[in-house]
Amino acid sequence: MITTLSKQFSTFAKNECHNSSPLYEYLAMRIAEDEELLLFASTSASGQPTPNLLFAAVHYLLMAHHDDQLARFYPSLTTTPKPLDTVYPFFKKFVLTYADDLTVLLQERLVQTNEIRRCAYLYPMMAEIYQKHHMPLAFIEIGASAGLQLAMDQYNYCYNDTLSVHNSDSALVLASKNTGDALPPAISHPFVVSQRIGIDLNPLDVTNDEDVAWLQALIWPEHQERRTRLKKAIPIVRQLDIQLMKGDAIEELVAISSQINKETMLVVFHTHVANQIPLPLRHQLLDRIKEISMERPLYHCYNNLFDGQLHQDLVHHGEIKSIRTIEQPDGHARWFKWKVPGTETI
Repeated sequence: MITTLSKQFSTFAKNECHNSSPLYEYLAMRIAEDEELLLFASTSASGQPTPNLLFAAVHYLLMAHHDDQLARFYPSLTTTPKPLDTVYPFFKKFVLTYADDLTVLLQERLVQTNEIRRCAYLYPMMAEIYQKHHMPLAFIEIGASAGLQLAMDQYNYCYNDTLSVHNSDSALVLASKNTGDALPPAISHPFVVSQRIGIDLNPLDVTNDEDVAWLQALIWPEHQERRTRLKKAIPIVRQLDIQLMKGDAIEELVAISSQINKETMLVVFHTHVANQIPLPLRHQLLDRIKEISMERPLYHCYNNLFDGQLHQDLVHHGEIKSIRTIEQPDGHARWFKWKVPGTETI
């Protein structure tokens, strides 16, 4: 187990943190060589990405103990972070000092990063679906966390620094670069969302200070822009009628969909969630979606189910038709490559 976990941390450092979080890259490489901390990290909840969870748990506690010397290395907690070459002893001391509190977090909390900017590549899909069917959209998000992506129609967007979409008077603008085909004209026209439902094993409440703090802790220390987006999005989400349900989406999906008005177009979506679902259950998820499609057509928009690409499928009468497959976008949606699909009809 320790060998496997060591590889997880080194892979996390090289593949996820490089050019994104120097602090986590450095710490992850050191942890990968530290048997004592690897043993401690191994107590994290099963099925969770251990490096992400450990770093989020430390960040969460450190925000409450910002007078600790470790805080002086975190760009999220100081404007003048100290050099990384001396951080590790302080990090290890903090982990061992607060081991009991961290153990609780590792067992009870989940990695539920709500990256709002991923709405930038979902929004064109939804606008196009609405324009095509002229029906209000009903959203079901799997692994919704705090439901921030369920508010995608309320956010403002800017693509390639030139194409702006204005949906509200909020100061929040989600900026992203499209390196592919031209985005659909539909994005310039508001669409109607009649229902917003999120399913999560442990949904987070944006009116709860501890849950908001956990959302903040999940954001990497150097990513101030992401923290700013979260702060601006929360007031928007608080004003919407979003139903967040605690449960297993695979077990609950059919029952939930049966309660949604059939005069709406159902859209089931999830981003960066399916990789945490065991492979046999991913197939079960598709079976549930096919089951729903025997009663009504629906769209399924997702990534990380069987590959890293971004998919938009139309599902009807048990058949899955691929509308578009977009090359794997940036994990934080800084860029994506839009693709114009062929013509599909129900």
